[in-house]
Amino acid sequence: MGLILASQSPRRRELLARLGLPFTVEAAGVDETMDPDRDPFDEVARLSQAKAAAAGAGPDDTVIAADTVVVLDGTVLGKPKSPADAARMLHALSGRPHQVMSGLTVRRGGQQWSLTAVTKVWFRPLSGAEIAAYVASGEPLDKAGAYGIQGLAASFVERLDGDYYNVVGLPLCPLVGLLRQAGVEVLGC
Repeated sequence: MGLILASQSPRRRELLARLGLPFTVEAAGVDETMDPDRDPFDEVARLSQAKAAAAGAGPDDTVIAADTVVVLDGTVLGKPKSPADAARMLHALSGRPHQVMSGLTVRRGGQQWSLTAVTKVWFRPLSGAEIAAYVASGEPLDKAGAYGIQGLAASFVERLDGDYYNVVGLPLCPLVGLLRQAGVEVLGC
């Protein structure tokens, strides 16, 4: 019985390692295009379920899959396509609240457990110079919403309501609950 993380995200690998469980990584080749006519809450769940189903797992393996998006006023902010796109997103987030949604799925054999974690994040007002310097760092270019709360953008966040690790990309507390439902022991339970 193995534990498989269906993701190439270094942040997800790092977070899962914090639980002290041995696991392997197998990226799921899934089209991550979201349907703009569907609610982002439902779409991230659908994508995490598709990633879990696509992983090459045996019947006794447990697969963890996740998909994370930033949502501002109902609009999904994915990974920026360019530095200019990253700056546009950061200007839009400046001084405003937004939501980070992660679809999370645990699959074992023919069963799966899934949920969507939502964290509300408030950014302080950002200056144009701050945004330019942050974009120039390269950090926002591979992150949903063009920022990483665990990096330089930590100084942008005034407060949050919800799971911090959800904003990083893998909500650990809900994940432990799903793993236990699948029969995986975490911390001896």
